[in-house]
Formats: sequence, structure tokens, C-alpha cells
Amino acid sequence: MNVVEDIMIMGSDQPLSSVIRDERLLLGQPHSMKVPVKAWEDDLLTVVHFPPEFFERPYAPPLGVYENTEMRIEWQQMEGRQPFYHRNCDVDEISYQIAGERTLMTELGVIEHRTGELSVIPRGVAHDNWGRRESHLLLYVPAPLTTVIEPVRVSERVMPPFPGWEPSNLNECVTECMGTLGHDKATFPIDERQLLDHVEIDDRRIGVLVAPPEPGGVWAYTSERVRVGMVNTAPGLGRRYRRTLDADEIQYQISGRRTLISQRGIVELEPGDFVRIPLGVAYASVSHEPSRYLTLLSHLALPQIKETARTADLYSPERLATLTTEVNA
Repeated sequence: MNVVEDIMIMGSDQPLSSVIRDERLLLGQPHSMKVPVKAWEDDLLTVVHFPPEFFERPYAPPLGVYENTEMRIEWQQMEGRQPFYHRNCDVDEISYQIAGERTLMTELGVIEHRTGELSVIPRGVAHDNWGRRESHLLLYVPAPLTTVIEPVRVSERVMPPFPGWEPSNLNECVTECMGTLGHDKATFPIDERQLLDHVEIDDRRIGVLVAPPEPGGVWAYTSERVRVGMVNTAPGLGRRYRRTLDADEIQYQISGRRTLISQRGIVELEPGDFVRIPLGVAYASVSHEPSRYLTLLSHLALPQIKETARTADLYSPERLATLTTEVNA
């Protein structure tokens, strides 16, 4: 079967070119050559998984999933209060609310985060969280980011920030290196009410973003080296492949199930799955039900640092023949 492959670069939504491919050849093994080449089956896609449902565990720092010298993706869950305010020296901090409820308290106002929402804390803004059986993603990315879509609401002054709040003896931690343990630059006691009252003299606000309901993708945040977006998929006909020449792509499956077909194997994705598609590797999505995923493009390679939950299966014509419906993503 012939398919279309769009050859992309990170900074444009328009393909450099669109190429007609024989799908079996696109996914198949190379012919023998007189010079050695690496077969893609030596490096199949790997999946990292965290259950999307809350499970009881003591408070712990976020768990790293992918990381390079300027960016990190983490998974976190909370029941209760983060024990300090945090101020980043070097990155903007995106959060995506997976499940549960979380009060985000910052110098630029308070946000009550609900499932499916994104926000970005600008570099240098102090913040803390109060979670109720919740989980969220953290994406530390080079500052500054540009917000592409209009927010559905913005942070505001709320005092008290949550029911039962009382000023307490808290510290502020100022960190570099994306908040990595051991990179604290200064830790000191603060007046929490004074910090939260800063919103009265600062006109900046933090926007809350959500994905549009219709099928398709939308970019939420962009910069020269990073793009973060949300994709809604639905069953459809025909497969269209995508190959990004200058960016690794990390996908996080939010809801629904889909099949990812790639030159590094075929893998079923379910809610709570992360997968990394290296730059230069063609892929397409196949969906038999509506689904949603978060996508991040990184100009630098973004290696996996969390253990693998499962690995993609090697391509076979028989497996491919079972995938009869598809969504362009």
C-alpha cells in the first residue's frame, strides 16, 4: 500500500516535502550493502509507564523520565502540600494536570488546576503546590517560551489560597540545572503571605490552556528549540507518516488507546504511556477510538532516564494488515 510521508522541521507546520512511499518498504529492513549500516531493529521504541490513577506513596520528589543538558520531563503525584517554594534560575516550568486537583500558588496568583490543563511558570517566579490525590507532568524547558493559544482563564489573587490555609514556616529554594537535587543555590525562610501578595504589584498572569475538542493538533508553547502541543485523534481512513528532521519527539498518552507505527517498530499505547521518537524516524498513528496525547519536540536529543516498561514489536506485514483505521496526527 502506498502512503504519504511528510518531511518536517520543528519550526514549521508545513512539510518541506511530501513523499509517496510503499509502506512495506518504508517499514522494512534495508537491502544488504557492501558497507555496514545499522538496522533499526537494533533500537526499537521503548515505553515508560506510570498508572494515571493515584496510588498511595509518601511524598517524594518528581521522577525523571527524559533529560538532556537543558530540558527534563518529570512525573509527579501529590497528596498534600509541597514542603517549600521553588524558584528556577534557568528554565520555564510547564505542568500538565493528569488527574486529581491541585492548587498552584505563585507570586503571579493562584490557579486551581483541573484534569487536562496546561500552564507555564515563567523563569524566576516562586511557586508551591497543594495536591489532592493528584498527578501531573513537569516539563522544564529553556526560557523564554511563547504561548500560542489563548488561555481559558488566568491566575488570580486568592487569599487564603485554599481552605484551611494558614501562614507557616516555609523555605524558598532557588535552584539551577532544572531543579536537579544538589543544585540549590540558596535556601532561606520566607513570609508566605508576603510572597503571595506580590500579585498585587505585578501585572503578569499565568494562563491556563486546554486542547480544543475537535480532532487535530494544536501547539501550546513554542521557542526556537522546543514545541509543546496537544493532539486529539479519532478513527479515520488512510495513513500519513511524519518524519521530523531536527527534533526528538516525546509523546505522552493522556486518554484512549492507539497504535504507533514507526521505523523503530509498532507499539500499542494506553493512558500513562510515554514514548520517544528519535529525530529522522518516520511514524504514523492508528486509532480505533478517540484518544488524546501530549507532544513535545526537542531540538536536542532527549534520552530516556527512567526504566523501560515495554518495547515495540518488530514490524511484520501480518501485523500491519490488522491496522485498518488510522488518524492523521
